[in-house]
Amino acid sequence: MGDTPNLTVLESCRVSPPPATIGHRSLPLTFFDVIWLTFAPVHFLFFYHFPHSKSHFMQTLVPKLKHSLSITLQHYFPFVGNLVVFPNNPHDSTRKPEIRHVEGDSVALTFAECSLDFNDLIGNHPRKCEYFHPLVPPLGSTVKGSDYIKLPVFAVQVTYFPNLGFSIGTTSHHSLADASTLFYFLKAWTSVCESGGDDAAFLTNGSQPIYDRLIDNPKVFEKRLKQIRLQGFYQPPSFVSPSDKVRATYVLTRTHVNGLKKQVQTQLPTLKYVSSFTVTCGYIWSCIVKSFVKMGEKTGEDELEQFVLSVDCRPRLDPPLPAYYLGNCSAPCVVTIRKHVLTGESGYVIAAKLIGEGISKLVNNKEGILKDAEKWHDDFKIPARKIGVAGTPKLNFYDIDFGWGKPVTYEVVSIDYMGSVSISASKESTQDLELGVCFSSAQMEAFAKIFNDGLESAIVS
Repeated sequence: MGDTPNLTVLESCRVSPPPATIGHRSLPLTFFDVIWLTFAPVHFLFFYHFPHSKSHFMQTLVPKLKHSLSITLQHYFPFVGNLVVFPNNPHDSTRKPEIRHVEGDSVALTFAECSLDFNDLIGNHPRKCEYFHPLVPPLGSTVKGSDYIKLPVFAVQVTYFPNLGFSIGTTSHHSLADASTLFYFLKAWTSVCESGGDDAAFLTNGSQPIYDRLIDNPKVFEKRLKQIRLQGFYQPPSFVSPSDKVRATYVLTRTHVNGLKKQVQTQLPTLKYVSSFTVTCGYIWSCIVKSFVKMGEKTGEDELEQFVLSVDCRPRLDPPLPAYYLGNCSAPCVVTIRKHVLTGESGYVIAAKLIGEGISKLVNNKEGILKDAEKWHDDFKIPARKIGVAGTPKLNFYDIDFGWGKPVTYEVVSIDYMGSVSISASKESTQDLELGVCFSSAQMEAFAKIFNDGLESAIVS
């Protein structure tokens, strides 16, 4: 990557695992992975306080991050490999997509300096989306062979803000990993970095990734692969800059959540299960759609709206998969509702009910969570506006501490692509939730009023 008006590249390098520690290895994709082949990359961004000079940054932080990343990649070889697909023979059983590592493969690691206002970027208030885009790295160039296409799956950028802090941005191909795998990779990297580059602590804490393809469904795999146009997958979308979009963070405290839950339980007293997650999803979904209406959206009241979230299958399989299973292992839950219901007085209550029922139906299937895997993505064909959820409050990304303190803020930059929402545990308390959203400036103003007014009503009631 080159310099931008607000960014100067200090060093571009490649980081490999220690020599002769991995060799030639490959990881076949499962049916959980292939559905993500054509999706946008995943961008995480962590900001840290670092009130030190650039020379201190270059002499201490840079070599430590390089060395610890190298050691970590030794144990997470797919992160340093390449995604290989065969677009001319997509249904050849001997040419299935895989993540392949060969000796000498490396991860792109960039160190840069940024002139933007660090304290502005780490706030919760609306900030220009385009300011965050240069802080996450591109995946890199593809290589086209005679019958295959090869694409890097992971890249890192560390950006220094003079005398104030630094950020660590990661970009990963979604077929490589879901949020759970990315979280455990980052935790492993922090463990090695904090120990001074020694992997002894990492090796003894039982957190090594599980590579065995312990679950797969060939029938669903083939169906998913047939639905994907592999010819275009190697051209991941790019951020649109400049734009008028802004991103903001909203905090739902435990008091807010309890108020929302009380409203649901009052209006639907026979509802068996009301969780913090379902009321949060229902509430933010309703607020987003109401903000579109307030902006003068012309679509009819009977138009369909869909909310899409992922459910981790690891603990729900029989037998359960280890938490450290590497790859994707989640099932989609798609909830559909008409706009006029969602924007009505009881819109979020009904949304919370339907989201809860959708999750319950998926995880409590008497024949197992994989019983209807062939039909998981059928609802995506329904013509409706889709709003998705990235992240989960069950994984505390504010624990990602490389030895210079915990993050002062954490952003899922990739929600810019598709109008999704990020939900995570708050940095202040794991009992609170942080919600990340991206809208135009005008819609953000409309959303903020709807969101905050609704919370005030929930607390009063």
